[in-house]
Amino acid sequence: MIDDRPLDAMGLDGGHAVVYRRLLAAPAASAAELAAETALSPGSVGQILDELELAGFVARQASSPHRFVASPPSLVMRPLLVEQERRLAAAHETLVELSAVYREGAALRAVPDVVDVVVGADAVRQRLGQLQAAATERVDVFVLSDVALVASDDNLEEERALARGVRYRTIVETGVLERAGFMDAAKQAALDGEEVRVLPALPTRLFIADGDIALLPMASHGPGQADGALLLHKSGLLDLVDATFETSWRAARPLFAEEGRDSAEDRELLSLLMIGLTDAAAAAQLGISLRTIQRRVSELIELAGVSSRFQLGAEAVRRGWL
Repeated sequence: MIDDRPLDAMGLDGGHAVVYRRLLAAPAASAAELAAETALSPGSVGQILDELELAGFVARQASSPHRFVASPPSLVMRPLLVEQERRLAAAHETLVELSAVYREGAALRAVPDVVDVVVGADAVRQRLGQLQAAATERVDVFVLSDVALVASDDNLEEERALARGVRYRTIVETGVLERAGFMDAAKQAALDGEEVRVLPALPTRLFIADGDIALLPMASHGPGQADGALLLHKSGLLDLVDATFETSWRAARPLFAEEGRDSAEDRELLSLLMIGLTDAAAAAQLGISLRTIQRRVSELIELAGVSSRFQLGAEAVRRGWL
């Protein structure tokens, strides 16, 4: 089966990726041969080969100019990587500069300025997306029974955050369980690493990113709830909101009982971490994903009632988990 997944990192879309992948697996091929082996027309293949040749991804055989060979991926990608690294370095310098400016301004803020008002449903959805896109460790969420700030199907930033290892802890009201399709979506989210718990009622909608910034609607209920929101910055008020979530999380019950959780697996994971293996090395040793390892460690820390991996090791020994 021909792999038509785009090679975005190399700047290739689906059709170009098909031709380049096929050439990588063959000593050489003509446009007609490639068209016969793919779902592309001869005309499309010819145009793609011209574009790939211009971009340096393929070259013509000296002895048979109508036949093409693929350039080594390492040779093609090296200049792309160098350019991306240059842009990332420039972006990082800009981030450092702007963050310094922001801190200077934040130091001059009056007490009311720790809260920004976001007006309009579109602006609220935009801030919600930015909040999740900027998260690096965790996102904590309250979900009420009535209409959400943004439909789950439209919340692409959550999928992206989960994919890069951000931990999602979501508390839903009992009424949310009655939404059509919710349970199926929640099961898939659980497979992706999201933890979902349930309480009979919650005070408001809430999103907290990394404990550093929070978004909650100006009106928790009623028709105008999505028309505006409050963005809370570091302050005693944010600490109070964060503590409210933690208290609710401890009181909530898990939506799903843990399936397939083997204490022997946890003991093996703890043993590997105790001897100094990194998360990545432990994942490779156990044959599971890095994200799963990180989630299990977070769960064990929470189960042990400690706040660090070092304390987890000591507590695991004390409790006889090892």
